[in-house]
Amino acid sequence: MVLHLQDVSLRRDESWILQHIDWEIKKGEHWVLYGLNGAGKTALLNMLCAYYFPTSGQVEVVGKTFGKSVLGDQLRRKIGIVSAGFQEKLNPLDSAFEIVLSGAYASIGLYEKPTPAIREKAIQLLHQLGSIEYADRDYETLSQGEKQRILMGRALMGEPELLILDEPATGFDFIAREALLKTVSEISKMEKDPTIIYVTHHVEEILPVFKNTLLLKKGEVFAKGLTTEMLTSENLSAFFEKPVECIWRNSRPLLVLK
Repeated sequence: MVLHLQDVSLRRDESWILQHIDWEIKKGEHWVLYGLNGAGKTALLNMLCAYYFPTSGQVEVVGKTFGKSVLGDQLRRKIGIVSAGFQEKLNPLDSAFEIVLSGAYASIGLYEKPTPAIREKAIQLLHQLGSIEYADRDYETLSQGEKQRILMGRALMGEPELLILDEPATGFDFIAREALLKTVSEISKMEKDPTIIYVTHHVEEILPVFKNTLLLKKGEVFAKGLTTEMLTSENLSAFFEKPVECIWRNSRPLLVLK
């Protein structure tokens, strides 16, 4: 079991942010966490990474049980996360290669001399992600899509058991988004592929590899299960409280208002 949440609730500043969350993810499964802005997605991710602790309920992530196991860095080394907010913490003058290398040490910046094996591993990942051609460029000179691939490479350097992609295509145009989604699909097929949670509020980003979806609404689980059963016109109309139509083409969903 990669993730096990049982009746989890979170209270912050006198308000309930999450309530009665039940969620299990088994090794080898890839999930979408879908919800509108303000649904509680960020709070849930912060809890999975042990930045928040539940007010009530049981949480187990990658074999670490909250309240029983040593968490902090030991837990986070097993979790790779890619988010737009993380980019702000990086040194914009570090090269793309240096940022990927830093993932082996779970550090912001590269402060240790990488071994030949670590350097070779980073080069291999850069090839797999189609990023080797700009490996020596400063991070600040990269396009948004290139930056996200580098962050994915950094996250994969530690061979995480769980990879969280938090709104990775935010602000992308159609071409850049599809190029990034192709990279996500390729990661899911890697030899040591981690379990992936793809966080989004755009159904058109949901790839066929994500067989399961959790719909989060106002801090509660609205529904969870097979993606094809979650993303139906009837279910999503109830979720949005508006009549919508979910159209499936090439095993990808598209949402329109009726």
